[in-house]
Amino acid sequence: MKVLAIDVGGTHVKVLATGQTETREFASGPAMTPELMVTGVKKLTADWEHDVVSIGYPGPVLRNRPIAEPHNLASGWIGFSFDKAFERPVKLINDAAMQALGSYKGGKMLFLGLGTGLGSAMIVDRVIEPMELGHLPYRKSTYEDYVGLRGLEKYGKKKWRKFVEDAVARLIAALEPDDVVLGGGNVKKLKELPKGSRAGDNANALLGGFRLWEQAGDHASRKADSRKTRKRKEHENGNTNSNSHRTPGRSAAHKA
Repeated sequence: MKVLAIDVGGTHVKVLATGQTETREFASGPAMTPELMVTGVKKLTADWEHDVVSIGYPGPVLRNRPIAEPHNLASGWIGFSFDKAFERPVKLINDAAMQALGSYKGGKMLFLGLGTGLGSAMIVDRVIEPMELGHLPYRKSTYEDYVGLRGLEKYGKKKWRKFVEDAVARLIAALEPDDVVLGGGNVKKLKELPKGSRAGDNANALLGGFRLWEQAGDHASRKADSRKTRKRKEHENGNTNSNSHRTPGRSAAHKA
C-alpha cells in the first residue's frame, strides 16, 4: 500500500509519498481553501503513485473530520469531502498529532509544535490524543499568543525564548510525560532546548502520515487474529460439548 502524506500548514503544504525521497511543497496562507489545497497537491504529485492519503490538519479533528475552521487558512474545511476530492481513502488527523506520531519512541510523550500557533498532542502507549493546549489561559492571554508566531513577532526572540521555557516547564509539571518533543519550524530559533525536552523534526509529520496507515494495518491484523482465535475456541468448545453428549454405546461402537 502506497501512502501520500500531506502536512497542511499555515504557510506551506508539504507532501511525500511511499517510495519517494524528497519532500515537495507549495505556499498556503490565509486565502487557501480545501479545494485549492487538493488542486495544489494533485498538481505537485501527478507523477507519484499512491493508494491512500494521510492529511495533517491545522485544527481539531473528530472522527476523521475537521470540527473547526483553521485559524490561518481560508474557511470551507468543515464538511469538505477529502475522500471524494482525492478519489482515495483518506485519514485526517490534527497536524501536531501527526508529527507527534512520527516522533514517538514509546511511553508517555508530550508533543509541542512551535509554529504559526502552538500545536500539541499526547501519545500514551501508542494511543494518540490530540490536544489544544495552545488555547489554555497563560499570563494575559493564551499559550499560543506568547509562544506562537504572534508572540515571537510581538516580544522578540529573547522574551519569546523565556516564554517557551516557562510554558514547557508548566506543561511538564501538569502532565508528567516521560518524553517531551518540541517540533515546528520555530524550534531552530531556540538557543537551548528547555529542560527535559528534545528537538523534533518537521519531516516527522510526514513519517507520522505513513504510520497512520501502518497502525490501521496493525489494528486490522489484530482484529483478524482475534476473530481467528474466537472461531478456534468456538470450534473447540463445540467439539467438547459434542463429545460430552455421546452415549457410551455409540462411543464404543465408534471405537470398534
